[in-house]
Amino acid sequence: MNITVLDVSAYVGLFAVGAVTTNMILGVLMVFRYSPVREWPHRQFNYFRLHNWSGYVALFASIVHPLILLFSKKPRFTMADLVYPVHSPSQPFENTLGALALYGLAVVVLTSYLRLKLGRRIWKAFHFTVYFAAAALLSHSLLTSPDLTNSVDWLDGGKIFVEVCVLVIAILSFFRWRLASKAPRAFRAVRF
Repeated sequence: MNITVLDVSAYVGLFAVGAVTTNMILGVLMVFRYSPVREWPHRQFNYFRLHNWSGYVALFASIVHPLILLFSKKPRFTMADLVYPVHSPSQPFENTLGALALYGLAVVVLTSYLRLKLGRRIWKAFHFTVYFAAAALLSHSLLTSPDLTNSVDWLDGGKIFVEVCVLVIAILSFFRWRLASKAPRAFRAVRF
């Protein structure tokens, strides 16, 4: 079996999807005030730090994923195609979604460093960008063909992984939205 540059890029992209999904799961657990000490696994566990690191890993993998394409012989990508993929040599719409996801993740991670300077309300507004970034990332992952043709096999192992991640994030987002909509206005102002 011969692994191509496109295969490596696809695997790194799937890793980014997994990191974003993990990050969002941990973020929603924080909103629901989950405590690993009081609940399963009944261990001291700093999942806030894991949430931060999964965000860094997601951003790193999302940057490396398109950079690998620079080594592809066919189709040939340039740095301009990666930064502004509207005219990329293959699947420009899908690649633009991926670029939007990368830029959204970068905004979330970079503003997290400025969390104290921005203030909670402004930082939180930037932080909710992760939902749009995740939607763009998952759309890019579902619509892009691993060999950059226009045919997508929805039962491919990678696509099934992304479909499961979409389902997990959709369910978590629903419960997150439901909690926010049911919370009293004063409580919402403090927590959200």
